[in-house]
Amino acid sequence: METLANLESFVRSAETGSFSSAARRLALTPAAVSRNVAQLERNLGVRLFQRSTRGLTLSEAGERFLQSVQDGLDSIQGAIADITVNAGQPAGVLKLNTSQAFGVEYVLPLMPAFLERYPAVTPDWSLDNRPQDLIAGGFDAAIGGGFDLPLGMVARELARLQIVAVASPSFMRGKRRPRDPAGLGAFPCVAMRSPSTSRVRTLIMRNGAGAEMAAVQNPVIVLDDPSAMCHAVLLGMGIGLMAVPHALPHLESGTLVQLLPGWYCDVGPLSLYFASQKLLPGKTRVFVDFITTSFREHELAHRFSAANLPK
Repeated sequence: METLANLESFVRSAETGSFSSAARRLALTPAAVSRNVAQLERNLGVRLFQRSTRGLTLSEAGERFLQSVQDGLDSIQGAIADITVNAGQPAGVLKLNTSQAFGVEYVLPLMPAFLERYPAVTPDWSLDNRPQDLIAGGFDAAIGGGFDLPLGMVARELARLQIVAVASPSFMRGKRRPRDPAGLGAFPCVAMRSPSTSRVRTLIMRNGAGAEMAAVQNPVIVLDDPSAMCHAVLLGMGIGLMAVPHALPHLESGTLVQLLPGWYCDVGPLSLYFASQKLLPGKTRVFVDFITTSFREHELAHRFSAANLPK
């Protein structure tokens, strides 16, 4: 009878494509994972992986074996996770990845209530604007957009990420507002560099009538951090094409104004990423439930919609 450790090392190595990534996910050393898989291969009398300097590739026998055991292992892990949640207090270090601006503005204020409810959980945050390899980084959860969805991870949409054109009232004093996205090119712009391509993205804006038009940008400065971009726009350096969550507090206070009400660019979902539901440890399960409930109670999806912004 094979041990659970051997089977789990095989399945996670197959999902991640390397012993090192599987080891981070299992909180083991790569050598331990490799030994477990080698022992499984000896016991079965077949080679499950083709090994090379580029990583691991399942053999034909390995493909068949993975299909046979993966669901059963998930069921066992789910049962263990369920017992952990229902029989004891969730505990442990919870590794979270999110962007600095969004995490500080919207997620951090939720943490006092979370820690009061789950004092044995220790959040360990990585604040980074670049999408990360969640499995390789050993993260339990992530909040953001643009992540590649690796095997074994799921994404729960929290809201839509939309971009609007904004400026400070002092910058716009004495200036005529643009009529459409093409008119934005008449103003100096605080531009945002894409973290994946290192280039200023061309954004296509649309309105409620379904019309689409490219937003013309005339950069006076290019930045790679949304907090810095927001600060530069507040300083009156130029207009900015800014994600609603970053612009929202300033639009509500009046320190920023919308230039093109009704026009926006939808860049995809803002999601909560975590391991497959069947594999969630208690600390991650309660965090996922807490964040999704908090977003609903604070109506953040509604507030992040460009259609509901102050005019």
